[in-house]
Amino acid sequence: MAEPKKRTNNSKQGMRRMHDKKSVSGLNYCPNCKEPKRMHSVCDSCGFYNGKLVIEQKKEKTDSSVKE
Repeated sequence: MAEPKKRTNNSKQGMRRMHDKKSVSGLNYCPNCKEPKRMHSVCDSCGFYNGKLVIEQKKEKTDSSVKE
């Protein structure tokens, strides 16, 4: 079996392993509506951030207003 001729230094070893690290998911759950959301951002479903209403969400239209 082949043997290395010289020792790999810490810098080259670190560069080779640079892409092997775990990635953080970055998801959190909204304490108001319990929907998944990105960390440090306003919740898309309810519009709350840090326990305060930041963005008012538009109410969805119901299908009962459709004329037949």
